Amino acid sequence: MQAATAAFLRHLERERNASPHTIRAYGEDLAQLTEHLRRELGREPRPEDADHLALRGFLAELHRRGLAKSSSARKLAGLRTFFRYLCREGRLETNPARILATPRKEKRIPAVLDEAQVQALLDLPGDGLEAVRGRAILELLYASGMRCAELVALDTGEVDLDARMVRVLGKGRKERVVLFGHRAQETLQAWLPERARLRPKTDALFLNARGGRLTDRSVRALVARRVQQTALARRCSPHTLRHSFATHLLTRGADLRAIQELLGHASLSTTQRYTHVDTRHILAVYKKAHPRA
Repeated sequence: MQAATAAFLRHLERERNASPHTIRAYGEDLAQLTEHLRRELGREPRPEDADHLALRGFLAELHRRGLAKSSSARKLAGLRTFFRYLCREGRLETNPARILATPRKEKRIPAVLDEAQVQALLDLPGDGLEAVRGRAILELLYASGMRCAELVALDTGEVDLDARMVRVLGKGRKERVVLFGHRAQETLQAWLPERARLRPKTDALFLNARGGRLTDRSVRALVARRVQQTALARRCSPHTLRHSFATHLLTRGADLRAIQELLGHASLSTTQRYTHVDTRHILAVYKKAHPRA
């Protein structure tokens, strides 16, 4: 199983040009399946040991652990891709994951911050490298709506400060251009001299204290610290700023197709979930303002 997994991950990297984040996610999912089969069989598993009943048992175990249906659905999609690859390579005759039903995803409205909460998060005072870097990161996340993984993958050459544009490599290795405003421009201009003092070992836009590329985990930790400092009475992640970006644009009259392009959504239906958030906002305004609401 381990040899098949390694071959599949090499295939993703070399032939499908998958991102490091995607390859890591597939690797973790297959490692979980291998460990599950190892416990069930009492020996090192082979790909042919993973029939549809074994896979159903694996998904049931994930459910017992409390894994969200959306995460189970993602893992099952990954397993289908893995076993489809093994069938193409002649390692298996049939794909055991093909007949399994995908868990129904819960329809969740994205969590968003209102404009005052975003301002409180972005306008925290502070000096020094960490404060300057933190402001630049948060301003760019909210100004552009990019994903956390996209932000930490940015190199300096992909940012045009004068034009206030960034070239982003998103999901599926699809490139798009996103915009940012003058506030993000100012924080980036303040960050670049600090970045130079770190003696960069990489072209990454955002660096850690050792001059290496900042990780998405570090950005998540930064947002968590900022939330504590502002005493926001809700959970918040880098993705919350992405949701807030889209919702605030929609509330102020932006076209849904334009928001889809800025977010890098392949399907308009993914972007349309923000209309539910906007409808909730409109209802609140109506109830507050209409004399007979």
